[in-house]
Amino acid sequence: MASKKGIVVTVIILAAITGASFSLWLIEPENETTLVVTDYQNYLDGVENIHEVLQESIDIEYQNLRDGKISPEDYITVTEITSSQVTTQISEFITSKPSEQWQESYINYMEAMKKFNEYILETKVLANQIQNTSPNEQISQTLEKIESIKAESMQYIKKSNELRP
Repeated sequence: MASKKGIVVTVIILAAITGASFSLWLIEPENETTLVVTDYQNYLDGVENIHEVLQESIDIEYQNLRDGKISPEDYITVTEITSSQVTTQISEFITSKPSEQWQESYINYMEAMKKFNEYILETKVLANQIQNTSPNEQISQTLEKIESIKAESMQYIKKSNELRP
């Protein structure tokens, strides 16, 4: 019962974040949206905080999947919501248009978010493999790929932080 409660809480949090992000498009859908950022450091810090929440949430549910505490179907639902939120964050990066001195840091963090989204999608592949009782060799290959993608994402974050002015 606790795992179902955890899933519900996670889904609610992710839905709230997604809803808040999409509200920007709902207000003026016919105009091209440009996110105006004047404090690049605080904006990047905010995105990093959102990313940490999403990372922690997906990591908890991923571990629950691996431990058999949640079903692959429930995990797939979580990945779809989280991936949608990450896609929204990437879109905001594209429209934020940072100054020249912040561009490299922003680009690297955006790449980190893209890799994080790839990580989420690969964990979804794993959930499908578990659900379909795929061979252990295939699951092992997917697990290696997941770890590799996660490491790449972390490298982009490190590089982004190193490139901050």
